[in-house]
Amino acid sequence: MSKENEINNEEKKQVVKFKIRFDYQGKSKPAKFFFGGKNSENIAEDVREQQMAMWRNIPIQGVKIENIDMGEIYTVHDEEIDEEIAYAPMELLVKADNIEDLVRFIVREEFRRIEIIDPEILEMNKQILEKVFFKMNEEMKTQMYLKSKKYRE
Repeated sequence: MSKENEINNEEKKQVVKFKIRFDYQGKSKPAKFFFGGKNSENIAEDVREQQMAMWRNIPIQGVKIENIDMGEIYTVHDEEIDEEIAYAPMELLVKADNIEDLVRFIVREEFRRIEIIDPEILEMNKQILEKVFFKMNEEMKTQMYLKSKKYRE
């Protein structure tokens, strides 16, 4: 086996295990015709439940969700709109086949923090870094498209 093939095989085998936190936002909706209004805590909880179902049920190639932990809902006062906004935190324990698979997690609006658990030392050569940057660009375009589509509706 040539030296180049060994390097390419090592790139592919660099499994990354990480813990990532998302905080799902809930803004209260006013009641319509005296019913149907929800407070921000309920909305945040609903959004988190939907996302949890998505993470559990939709397979992502090269990514395995090992565990999902839900934290306590908290509220923050938004001075601009003078409202309480609730956030429902969720932590995922994830194992990914390579470092570029992390990108789809960190470009999300709900992303708050990431902790890389394994390996202790990540080695990236020029090709891996280029792949990461390319993946970041793709994911950012996707997120921008989804956000613009959401606001058009």
